[in-house]
Amino acid sequence: PDLISLKAGIYQAQGNLEQAASLLSEISVQTPFENAFFVKVTQLRLERNYAEAIRLLQTRLAQFKFTSEIYKGATQIYLAIAQRLAGNAADAKFVAEQARYTLEPLCKNQPDNSNFSEWLALAYAVLGDTEPAVKEAERAIMLLPSGKDAVDGPGTEENLA
Repeated sequence: PDLISLKAGIYQAQGNLEQAASLLSEISVQTPFENAFFVKVTQLRLERNYAEAIRLLQTRLAQFKFTSEIYKGATQIYLAIAQRLAGNAADAKFVAEQARYTLEPLCKNQPDNSNFSEWLALAYAVLGDTEPAVKEAERAIMLLPSGKDAVDGPGTEENLA
């Protein structure tokens, strides 16, 4: 599933959503590969099928055994963003607050982890807390600049934007 989802991600980037969807048809709530699941949710978001994205994310949060708190926090952020895009601002803020509670201890325990800072910045952004969102996004950039990591570094800069 992870290799298939990488190929689907390429199709998404090319705007070929139909081809991407066909590759992702077997990805479900119980798919153990987080990247594959997140590519499926991104597909639903690109299709503007927010209701299905929300359903999948809520079900995964309720039923899935996460291997790490970062994956739980990331899933909460994906849900909060989907809810916000669907126009459910109150639900989005509620879930973003849960994500904040999941992610803040991770950032505190591993302050040099740019990934944790990126996700926490998104939680603050959904909550409308601009100052801490910008602070965490800038910290992620400092920890993982594009010059240090040409693959993942630009993602930290994208979050600041």
